[in-house]
Amino acid sequence: MRIVLCALIAMILTLAAVFPAAAAPFKKLDKPPLSERWFGIYVDKERVGFYRQAISETPDGYRMEGDGSVRMKVMGFAKEAAMRETYLVGKDLALHSFDVEQTVNGSASRLKGLVANNIIRIKSVIKGKSTEKQLKYKGEVYPGPALNLYPLMHDVTPGKSYYVQTFDPEEVKVKEVKISILGEDKTPDSQPAVKLRNNLYPFVNNDIWVDNQGNTLLESVREGLVITRAEDPEHLGSFVGGVALAKRDLIYDFSLVRSEPPINDSKKLTGLSVEISGWNDSLPLLQDGSQTAEKSGEGRVVIKTGRTIPETTAQAKVATPQEKYLKPAEKIESDAPEIAAKAKELAAGRKGPEEIVKALAAWTSNWLRDTVDDGGGAVASFKSRNGNCQTHARLYTALARAAGIPTRFVSGLVYLDGKGFLYHSWAESLLDGRWVAIDPTYDQVPADPTHLKLLEGQLPEDMAPIITIIGRIHIKVLEAKY
Repeated sequence: MRIVLCALIAMILTLAAVFPAAAAPFKKLDKPPLSERWFGIYVDKERVGFYRQAISETPDGYRMEGDGSVRMKVMGFAKEAAMRETYLVGKDLALHSFDVEQTVNGSASRLKGLVANNIIRIKSVIKGKSTEKQLKYKGEVYPGPALNLYPLMHDVTPGKSYYVQTFDPEEVKVKEVKISILGEDKTPDSQPAVKLRNNLYPFVNNDIWVDNQGNTLLESVREGLVITRAEDPEHLGSFVGGVALAKRDLIYDFSLVRSEPPINDSKKLTGLSVEISGWNDSLPLLQDGSQTAEKSGEGRVVIKTGRTIPETTAQAKVATPQEKYLKPAEKIESDAPEIAAKAKELAAGRKGPEEIVKALAAWTSNWLRDTVDDGGGAVASFKSRNGNCQTHARLYTALARAAGIPTRFVSGLVYLDGKGFLYHSWAESLLDGRWVAIDPTYDQVPADPTHLKLLEGQLPEDMAPIITIIGRIHIKVLEAKY
């Protein structure tokens, strides 16, 4: 049991990088690959998580940053973990300092540490309680993300083995790990690699394939039971976007965006202006009557909502026809008999579109039981009565279109008091010539000003671009009106 519960999260910390290089002789590296890499995590060929790592150079060495989330059940034992980690290392990859936030099986913690004179000084915060600890060791200690790189920066002669010490942030201890060079090999999909093996997990093999640039291509625990594989971020986009919008999934800790300063009593806000840094400039800037968005510099955008929007902009009406937002679409089956009948029932006796919208949003919020898992399309969730925020938005959108109100599905960020901004989905309905944000998950008509729209569309590919900003953006509150 200890093998399964402790090893699975440690596995994703040993990753180095991703994309394969052209075949060439394997030789000693002068430095690690400097770039951002993505990995998918699989159990019995089912994707159960992901990990993102970025390595950059610093004046004294390198910064190794990683974020990820995994939820798996193996041989009857469950493992749920999310992490956000930063390690500063020297030119030789030896650990200098670290900052690790993690949630393992529901227990959240944050560790900060400094390494000097063979002592690791650690400050940990668990459930608001702060403690300090010192770990003594001899020689050098290395972070998990450096383990696969260590042999390539020394000697990859087949048969050679190294004994190195690594810091384990989950158990808060220093461990000795044996890393063996098995020789040149190919991954199962025929990519040239050097194969490594370590004993990070007792009694089972941990096999690793690394290319000649130091990029980890594949890790296999227990002969393929758990696989960590380098992937193109586009292939992971839909998966990451979907679980991010579930909010209560493990990706919660990964996707949470804290604001500076924090927002007090967000439900009483009448307007909000924020600057988002770390923005991907290839994303569209969505704006209309409910928000404005404009570039404020490279990788920066300012979004304004509610009363922070200039009055002339807020009052501008939509001039173009909106027929497409009245038609049925995939997972928004507004022409289904049960959807049309329910929309007609809820609209009966209402004086106008705004009253109808309020009735539809309230009914959707009450009808669906809020779950982590996506309940599917409008018809499926209408019958099952289960679903997350995406499910709520699809069902409401289908009902509103059936009632003759142009409505679209949107996604972005919403503020949770005491936490920060989380990824979320809601809808926008065209009322009196203006798009109005409607949140059928929280029964808000209109939705509060912390709803920052980033994407439009209900399909996985529409939400996939979240991967270009998730875990990277920061939010500065410029103005909050009450």
